[in-house]
Amino acid sequence: MEKVKNKLTPFMFLIAAIAATAGLLFGYDTGVISGAILFITKAFHLTHTVEEFVVSVVLLGAVFGAATSGSVADSLGRRLTILITSILFAIGSIGCASAHNVHLLIAYRFVIGYAIGVASYTAPLYISEISPPHIRGGLVSMNQLMITVGIFLSYIIDYSFSNTEGWRWMLVIGVVPACILFIGMLFLPETPRWLLSRKKNDKASSILKKILNKDNVEPEVEEITASFAKKEGSWKDLFAPWMRPALIVGFMLAFLQQFTGINTVIYYAPTIFQFAGFETAQVAILATAGVGLVNMGMTVVAIWLLDKVGRKPLLYVGMAGMTLSLGVLGLAFKFTALSGALKWIAVGSLVVYVASFAISLGPIFWLMIAEIYPLHIRGRAMSLATLSCWLFNMMVSSTFLTLIDKLGKSGTFWLYAIVAGLGIIFCYFYVPETKGHTLEEIEEHLRSRKHLGHLGVKEL
Repeated sequence: MEKVKNKLTPFMFLIAAIAATAGLLFGYDTGVISGAILFITKAFHLTHTVEEFVVSVVLLGAVFGAATSGSVADSLGRRLTILITSILFAIGSIGCASAHNVHLLIAYRFVIGYAIGVASYTAPLYISEISPPHIRGGLVSMNQLMITVGIFLSYIIDYSFSNTEGWRWMLVIGVVPACILFIGMLFLPETPRWLLSRKKNDKASSILKKILNKDNVEPEVEEITASFAKKEGSWKDLFAPWMRPALIVGFMLAFLQQFTGINTVIYYAPTIFQFAGFETAQVAILATAGVGLVNMGMTVVAIWLLDKVGRKPLLYVGMAGMTLSLGVLGLAFKFTALSGALKWIAVGSLVVYVASFAISLGPIFWLMIAEIYPLHIRGRAMSLATLSCWLFNMMVSSTFLTLIDKLGKSGTFWLYAIVAGLGIIFCYFYVPETKGHTLEEIEEHLRSRKHLGHLGVKEL
């Protein structure tokens, strides 16, 4: 597919912005429970075990969503899948806000989790398949930006309703972006690649003309259609030898994204700040909101840089920053004699860590799994990668406090630092540079059995 020379059009931006609202819902419903749970526990007199389950049941739902949604997106289409997901978000938000007992609350939290699991891969999949290659990185990463916006907004909403203990309002506000997503997707097209896979060539050509802003799209149609003839099966093709490098990259990026500790910061940042000397919960929550603001701002920077400098350079810089900041955070907790200085070292380290994550593993994992898998198995492959990510999320989130007990604060952060450092080596040898390559070119490189990590190496 020839590169399109025109810049981002309003139509393409509108498509990406509306679809990325799924990311906002992902972020909001992930983050809002951190404040709401304080008052839910009080309202329902929850034990510590039940409280943990109310928080973590979303992750369980996300695992099921990620595991089952690949086939749904392949059979129903990307657009209809997102529409259904928006309905689930709305049902879950209303159900949680109106729940009169903890059992209903848990059930609706599971529904929200299922929707998150579906949305976490369907939205970047949709955007990647509808984006021209020269701006695909930035457009797909709008989804990651909206995740950070959702997390930040959840902190602000939690703080706003904290004085009145309005946890039901905290939860029901998630209906607003769900409605925006549903209404917006009603007016958006299905992806041309999915339409062509269903032999709806005329409709696909019409959408491609709008996206690429050109009249003759036959070369693009022929290239995409030709990729269908190469398919070798469904699950059998997914685990074929030529596909293994792409599966390993997706699996390992999911591992690195989670086992470098990002969700311990998202879920436990107030706890970390209290460890460091911020005594009141209110001040710790405000500090957490500041970290969320940095996360959001640096994701904007990542969107600007992804299609300029490429994926791999950002991975190197970001993961190096994560390694160093986690190491410094561990040192700060090791030398407790720092006392008053400790909390500011902790704040500085976490800010650098989150900023580094936001320009590297944060957006690039979701972007990469939307790029490196062939069309006819992309839904299943992304579902598998997303499932891995949520499973790793559960493992890290459920072991953080245990690691603190066993290894100490310093040892825990140093362990995450080691993982980040080893991740740089993995990215150097195995992660491809997909900047500027069409999805069909990436597939052809895979099928040729060339080393996946060598793709785009001349561009570095």
